[in-house]
Amino acid sequence: MSERWTLPAELTASADSWLEKLQEALTREGIEHPEALLEGVPDAPDASEFTAQLRYVLATSEFVAKTLSINPAHLVALASGELFRTQTDADIEALATELAECADQPALDRALRLARNRAMVRIIWRDFTRAASMSETTAELSALADTMIHGALNWHYRALIERYGEPVGQSSGVVQPLVVLGMGKLGARELNVSSDIDLIFSYPEAGETNGDKKTLSNQEFFIRLGQKLIQSLDANNADGFVFRVDMRLRPHGQSGALVQNFDAMESYYQSQGRDWERYAMIKARPVAWVDGGEQACTELMQLLAPFTYRQYVDFSVIESLRAMKGLINRQVQRKGMDSDVKLGVGGIREVEFVVQLFQLIRGGRDLALRERQVCKLLPLLEQEKYLPEGAGKQLLDAYVFLRNTEHAIQGYQDRQTQSLPADELGCLRLARVMGYPDWEAFFTELEMHRERVNNEFQQVIADPDSEHEVDSESLDAWFSVWEATGPDEQALEVLREANWVNAERVLALLEDLRQSRPVLSMQASSRTRLDAFMPRLLHALDQAPEIEAAEGLKRVLPFVEAVARRSAYLVLLVENPTAMQQLVRLSAASPWIADQLAAHPILLDELLTPESLYAPPAKDELRDEMRREVLRMSWDDLEGHMESLRYFRSAHALRVAASEVTGALALMKVSDYLTYIAEVILEHVLAVAWENMVARHGYPCSKGGTQERAPNLIVVGYGKLGGIELGHGSDLDLVFIHDTDTQGSTDGDKSVDNQTFYTRLCQRMIHIITTQMASGQLYEVDMRLRPSGNSGMLVTSLAAYEKYQFTEAWTWEHQAAVRARPVAGDEALMERFAKVREAVLVKPRDEAALRRDVIEMREKMRAHLGSAKGNGQLFHLKQDAGGIVDIEFMVQYAVLAWAQKAPELTQYTDNIRILETLEQVGLMAAETVAQLIEAYKAYRSTGHRLALQRQEAVLQGEDEFSSERRQVIDVWQALMLSPDQT
Repeated sequence: MSERWTLPAELTASADSWLEKLQEALTREGIEHPEALLEGVPDAPDASEFTAQLRYVLATSEFVAKTLSINPAHLVALASGELFRTQTDADIEALATELAECADQPALDRALRLARNRAMVRIIWRDFTRAASMSETTAELSALADTMIHGALNWHYRALIERYGEPVGQSSGVVQPLVVLGMGKLGARELNVSSDIDLIFSYPEAGETNGDKKTLSNQEFFIRLGQKLIQSLDANNADGFVFRVDMRLRPHGQSGALVQNFDAMESYYQSQGRDWERYAMIKARPVAWVDGGEQACTELMQLLAPFTYRQYVDFSVIESLRAMKGLINRQVQRKGMDSDVKLGVGGIREVEFVVQLFQLIRGGRDLALRERQVCKLLPLLEQEKYLPEGAGKQLLDAYVFLRNTEHAIQGYQDRQTQSLPADELGCLRLARVMGYPDWEAFFTELEMHRERVNNEFQQVIADPDSEHEVDSESLDAWFSVWEATGPDEQALEVLREANWVNAERVLALLEDLRQSRPVLSMQASSRTRLDAFMPRLLHALDQAPEIEAAEGLKRVLPFVEAVARRSAYLVLLVENPTAMQQLVRLSAASPWIADQLAAHPILLDELLTPESLYAPPAKDELRDEMRREVLRMSWDDLEGHMESLRYFRSAHALRVAASEVTGALALMKVSDYLTYIAEVILEHVLAVAWENMVARHGYPCSKGGTQERAPNLIVVGYGKLGGIELGHGSDLDLVFIHDTDTQGSTDGDKSVDNQTFYTRLCQRMIHIITTQMASGQLYEVDMRLRPSGNSGMLVTSLAAYEKYQFTEAWTWEHQAAVRARPVAGDEALMERFAKVREAVLVKPRDEAALRRDVIEMREKMRAHLGSAKGNGQLFHLKQDAGGIVDIEFMVQYAVLAWAQKAPELTQYTDNIRILETLEQVGLMAAETVAQLIEAYKAYRSTGHRLALQRQEAVLQGEDEFSSERRQVIDVWQALMLSPDQT
């Protein structure tokens, strides 16, 4: 027998007393000895072990003792084997059947209570003896509640429709179900041993019942149904109660209608929903519905999601959490509830607040955070770096300990309390249930957990100013600058002491912001947030010595105007001074970045973690991130995928730009990462378009007569994408190639021929990429490089592509093929395309004719696109003589002219590696290659820098790059105009 069941003297008398009463009750039932109940029970402990456990539970749970004494049949049921296993689906189904077969409401109410008491005895016994974990206990309690609510709801629904008919929707004509939302711990399947249940009732549509004799409005019908349900669950009679029901979380609380339809629910939460209701809605879950109402449950949850989770990173919830916690603390102090393991310092509520805070801040974007259970979320928060290493496990350990303590407190008398006992015997009883020999040992462990919880909670809601040493006096000074009107001497003095030049200009900029339409139309709460933000912005500008403060302010102010009506972004920056510093630093470094943040404030999320901001992920990591981003989206949610893709692209482009302007990333890596981003996006665009098309038309038929289960298509990148040289704002030159049976067709109900299928597939891809949404477009797409250009088919077979390249393509199209590279699609088809491309490039050519064609095309481009036009005062980095295009054309000429004798030249598509290969095969001198590579890198680096400064790639004057230009022109003269000299 385990020593755990040995009772101290103080509890022995209680156990003996209850055991005697139980013996008497068992005798009435014809059983004299409790241990006799175990005869023939498989896997049961021996009689002495059972008796010891029974004495232990009788001494520690007055509720179990009383319940068994009143109805010893419960003990008989337990000993039949129920005690030694977890609740099964069969148990749930049996209970549901039992409730459905009740003859009248008194029978239903009695069946509910007897089933509840029987289950509670078993659950508390298993919990107190640790035969079940905390999570098993809460899961069983929640499943029990779900079954009882569902059973009682449908019983009363059937009774009501017999009298009034079915409730029918006014516009749809469809029978309306009632949906019961479980809130709080019930919604999260974390119900405790003596918890009330928070419920909300709703139904889809107004209308009336279709009864023969008497009808009711749907509203009245469902109010009566809700009242009946509450009565069956909540009323306390001779058999006890089932669950205490709390309806105060419904719209408008106790003053609101008991039941509301979906339209009323949506209207309330959109216009009047408060922050604490968002916290509550995190755990909302349909726990019961009138049979057949599954679709209504889904509809209601979709309707509520936008209220609960914002599409942006929402730090405004921290303000309300601090306020809510302050109210709780005052309540705890006022009522002397310091010993409350739920509401007291370091209690259960603080763990829940930590979890819910991250859910509300980031749950709009990170769908994994919409999980309801604390025990599942804490490891995830640590894994995703939202919590420091080790903090998630510590909080989880504390949460389990606190919840077990809560159960031990509540399981004593089945009372809804979380307060530690005040008497010595109660303290000892609690300590023993928790597995400690005495109160002192238990309380020491409890205090350790509460201290850890409170420390982490304080870190989460800490005042950011104190962490970054921003004193109130400094903020007051900067606030005086922000609110100054006209030539305010106090404000000017603050700016002069801070060594800000152009102080008058600064005040004028701030005055323009205050008088701007977005600021003047702000609500009072948003203006308060702006007033908190602006002094901190000025302080951040002052603390950035590398920035000319007035110019930095000028670049940040468009962002401030852009978010004036979405002030949650201002809260994000106030709450995260590190993000404020990055905003100032990057906006000052690059107007392009400043414009991106003003256009897409949601990108502020990227500024929260400088470690990742300045370390763009590798391509495989990009793929993993994309997969996680869309993991919970259905393929038919096209808009959701399009929005996610746009955020993905903008966020990672920002990372690359930030790394570039701060010198953390070299030019070649910048282009690599921008190209990787485009490739990963194109892979996913193809997957989304494919799933959309097969859902509509079925799978295409392959040449072998089977259905193609994956796209028999590749996306070929040309130009900068093909050459792995994408820049900020580059468009995508694309060509689509398939290898399907053009005579085949799809196998869906709306069958189309394969050519039509793949044409529509590519149209869908272009739509996904180029559609202008609130979050912008992914890329501009240029399809003019496909066979026959704009007059050609959108998607071409590989055979047709090959034939065109060998029989109809112009020289400039072969030049373009030098940089052609498959970037997404079927791998086998990619390999076959590579062979076709190689065959095209190694085709024997007349070098003189080739030179004439290349030179002619180059001169046309320079005439139409160059900016210097021979005056020598301007230099277009790309188009003018000695610029980027001269180098590109020489590389393309070299590949087309010499690949027949050096096929290695076809291996790469980027200019630098082709130039290196030309040197390796002895076709270009090392000095010439070095000159061209250095000039090419310098031009592109300057072009990137100018793009980030929102400037044209045109330089003033003759001095910059004069030597590089001369070298490139000399190589052009030698290679293209005087080939015999090379």
